[in-house]
Amino acid sequence: MNVRSVCLAILHFSDATGYEIKKMSTEDRFSYFVDASFGSIYPALSRLQEDECVTVREEYESGKPPRKIYSITEKGRQELIESLQVMPRPDSFKSEFLLTALCSELVDRDTLVHAIDKRIKHLQDKLEMLESVNSCLAGGLPGMKWIAGYGRSVTKASLEHLIEHRHELEALARTDAPEPQTAE
Repeated sequence: MNVRSVCLAILHFSDATGYEIKKMSTEDRFSYFVDASFGSIYPALSRLQEDECVTVREEYESGKPPRKIYSITEKGRQELIESLQVMPRPDSFKSEFLLTALCSELVDRDTLVHAIDKRIKHLQDKLEMLESVNSCLAGGLPGMKWIAGYGRSVTKASLEHLIEHRHELEALARTDAPEPQTAE
């Protein structure tokens, strides 16, 4: 899938401005599906408009520039359905924390403990956010509820593993003090 498909998926659920689409696809609930950047959203929306997959209308507010509101067309809905029929690629997962864990014997214990604590806090915050999403979705979109549940399960498993096995990782940390850096 690509940025184009994410834009269509967002518009499938409701009309949105380009800014709202950018925000949802890079920082919000749609950011988990494909890598989208701020620089890729507007070109994708322009191409979708040229291809008659979306329409654009302007809304005016006094003292402000007009807002462009994007809507999906029937052609766009068909393209979205076709893109969803393609077998998805395997998920990709990248973690700077896991690189630190991989090379933990090169890291001093205090730094490693701090990294573990920070990762635990991040996972706890994410789990809390997913719990609040779930409570907001009562009676909402079934697919979104399923995804929130999946996200909670994966996050909870990561958090539990890290808490249960942190001592193993901490034991790998470098025990000698780092050499003081001298100015030359």
